[in-house]
Amino acid sequence: MTQKVIVFDFDGTIADTVDALIGIANRLATEFGYKQITPDQLAYLRNLTSREIIKYSGVSLLKIPFLLKKVKSELKNKIHEFHPIPGIREALTELKSQGYQLGIITSNSKENVTAFLNNHDLDNLFDFIYSGVTIFGKTTIINNVLKQRQIPTQAVIYVGDETRDIEASKKANIRVVAVTWGFNSTEVLSKQKPDYLIHHPSELLDILKNCC
Repeated sequence: MTQKVIVFDFDGTIADTVDALIGIANRLATEFGYKQITPDQLAYLRNLTSREIIKYSGVSLLKIPFLLKKVKSELKNKIHEFHPIPGIREALTELKSQGYQLGIITSNSKENVTAFLNNHDLDNLFDFIYSGVTIFGKTTIINNVLKQRQIPTQAVIYVGDETRDIEASKKANIRVVAVTWGFNSTEVLSKQKPDYLIHHPSELLDILKNCC
């Protein structure tokens, strides 16, 4: 029997980094030529898809790789300040004890993720961590991970907090759980029709018990 694999996004799904990312984005706005995010705009942005947010911001697509690099660098300096999403530690620990293989695919750096996991004694729970360099490149990374680790698509479920996580998972033909405690709103996540939509990490245990 093939071991079931649960792949997690990192920012906003495992680590509570959303507010910090918004602060960093605002500090870099002038340098990269896009609008700063006001509290009112943030509420609006949460209801947009990832692609709509890029279009709304007005940032040049050519600048995005450089912006991501700068964001990762700034996050490195703050990684000691971040905490796990409430309830995620317990859910991860239980899933691991039940025999699931756990992994992370993220657009953050592997160095940042590893530092965070070490800081919170979560490093022993994950079998792999893969980092990508583009905002919309997760499908390619997912496919590469499945190929390298010889994991069939039907054995995998992805957990993320943004519409781009849903989009990438669907393109990779794997099931996806959208979580509402990260960046995107419940409404916009629902419109993207994930396989499951949950509001607390403990709900992940129920989903996997019933479906996998």
